[in-house]
Amino acid sequence: MIFDFAFFLVAATVLTGAIWGVDVVFFRPRRVRAAAATGGTPISAEPGRNAVKEPVVVEYARSFFPVIALVLVIRSFLFEPFRIPSDSMMPTLLDGDFIFVSKFIYGLRLPVLNTRIVDIGEPHRGDVVVFRKPSDPGTNYIKRLVGLPGDKVEVRGKRVFINGAEVAMQVQGIYRGHGHDGAFLGEEQLGASQHEVLYIPGRQSREGVYEVPAGHYFFLGDNRDNSQDSRYADVGFVPEGNLVGKAVRIWFNWDGPGGPIWGRLGQAIQ
Repeated sequence: MIFDFAFFLVAATVLTGAIWGVDVVFFRPRRVRAAAATGGTPISAEPGRNAVKEPVVVEYARSFFPVIALVLVIRSFLFEPFRIPSDSMMPTLLDGDFIFVSKFIYGLRLPVLNTRIVDIGEPHRGDVVVFRKPSDPGTNYIKRLVGLPGDKVEVRGKRVFINGAEVAMQVQGIYRGHGHDGAFLGEEQLGASQHEVLYIPGRQSREGVYEVPAGHYFFLGDNRDNSQDSRYADVGFVPEGNLVGKAVRIWFNWDGPGGPIWGRLGQAIQ
């Protein structure tokens, strides 16, 4: 079990709901009856001199439970916000991007346990996916899905081959965007996903042949020469149960004193 924000959100929901529910069933009726016997006023009536007083802990639980429960439902089953902390997915995502991740697109999962309870869809090659790092499940990574279960993926000479077929990639020229000036910009086609990738001249990156086991996925960063991804043993093949969701949209960008890059707000993630 991972003691992350989701765990504490579930714990807070259960605790506040339990306090409120137990009070409604057991203790509130006793307070109302005791007050009525002495001429007191029910809680639902206008406050009076002899109104039934609700314990502070119950008052807080009753107030916070609906809010916490709503946040839990949205964050667990609909969308979860993340901040991009590195440049491993450039040029698609920049350090400082704030994104929304769809939690339901690959099926509904129980919070904390991350067990899928409703099948809705499956990951597709080319999706940008947030997943829990297999060697450290408390850490979330975001990469592009390249290899599906059963695929044979080869990375060689700054090219990607899937089941023996080279992935289409056209060099577009020199990258002039945010950071890594001088890198080569390429346009890659992975399944239905057409997206940009970066290659840094003179920098060597991990190459090899990787056979994806059943129930696992193989990921690469779009910044191919500057990404710790499934090519490295510290990440490796990612089990299906570690998938968090698909990155769908950038909702804000802030990276230090330079301020926001306003043009990125609202961009869909390809």
